[in-house]
Amino acid sequence: MRKIAFLLYFSLVFQAAWPQSGTSYVVLVSFDGFRYDYVEKYDLENFNQLIIEGTAAEKMIPSFPSKTFPNHYSIVTGLYPGNHGLVDNTFYDSISNETYKISNRDMVRNSFYYGGMPLWQLVQENGMKSASYFWVGSETAVAGSYPDHFKYYDESVGDQERINAVINWLRLPEEDRPHFISLYFSFIDHVTHAHGPDAPESEKALRYADQLLGELKKQIESLDLPVTLIIVSDHGMYPMILDKEYYIDLSGIKDIAENQAKIVNNGSHMHIYCDGEVKQRILKQLENKEDHFRTYLRENTPDRWHYNGNYRIGDILLVAEPGFSFSFNPNDNKHYGAHGYDPYTTPEMGAIFYAWGPRIKKNKKIPAFENIHVYPLIAHILGIETPAIDGSVRVLQDIVVE
Repeated sequence: MRKIAFLLYFSLVFQAAWPQSGTSYVVLVSFDGFRYDYVEKYDLENFNQLIIEGTAAEKMIPSFPSKTFPNHYSIVTGLYPGNHGLVDNTFYDSISNETYKISNRDMVRNSFYYGGMPLWQLVQENGMKSASYFWVGSETAVAGSYPDHFKYYDESVGDQERINAVINWLRLPEEDRPHFISLYFSFIDHVTHAHGPDAPESEKALRYADQLLGELKKQIESLDLPVTLIIVSDHGMYPMILDKEYYIDLSGIKDIAENQAKIVNNGSHMHIYCDGEVKQRILKQLENKEDHFRTYLRENTPDRWHYNGNYRIGDILLVAEPGFSFSFNPNDNKHYGAHGYDPYTTPEMGAIFYAWGPRIKKNKKIPAFENIHVYPLIAHILGIETPAIDGSVRVLQDIVVE
């Protein structure tokens, strides 16, 4: 009898901690490049209201490198870039003998480059529908299938049209209605790159984002559905000075590596793919020349990055000091804002995390956390278990109303 009572108690506790699947909905929204301090800096009305009615993190810590593609994909896989394989915006892959570029649509839509189990496919495996209005990885069948509803990326699509589509998906008949939806906006990143994070143009873009949030929240409130709204970004932005002294010229390395190594420059950091004698020559040239940058062998990168076990990471990795950028032609660099720097030592790389809805505790502030923990949070809200990932449900479980 005592054994039966114990099993019954355990069952009730487990059910309370892990809600039944199919009873909740989650809309995950990313404002690319939205820095952690913008809401306070610009006193954004709708963001402030959502914070009062929900949960807000001090900041969300991007994965290294703090670039758009690896971090958006970390958010929806719960894996560090070194583990999910999308290690940068641009990188060389020795198996395909190709350089992955986010501007190459064929590569972006090639599932070879994407590992892990994205949320939209995890949801499908648990008998629910999923949808994505633009998100890294959603345009290819990573784990064998596409989201039930998805759009190929087209930056010209209006922001209101994107919001309308999300609401229309939530108005579908129950059997067709997606329980997980991702939604992406790029304009903040574009404006803050072009003008810098402190420019009047950036403030205008952020106030527009605030209007969009207000509209989306209002539309969700009009639905008779238990929708959790989660607002994130992939990274912040660092103010840059457009002066040649802030550009690190490594053209000499390029000359040595000609036809003997692959160099992929991401501005804030540079991958050099090489081995043997060429590797030693490059390291010799870099010796005692670390002026505003650090040199790492792949296997010796900081443990906090979780960035040393993937063959797509350069054999040599050069990482610039914040405010500096690698360039073979400084005249080509026109950005007043940049990212990609070490998010653990560069506060300006901090991203946002805000959550709101009937399953989220109100007026709750939480400390900074890594973005890999968003995945298990969403899975928990939806009542499904996760595969083996880097993130843990324990980090954010306390913000959920069970």
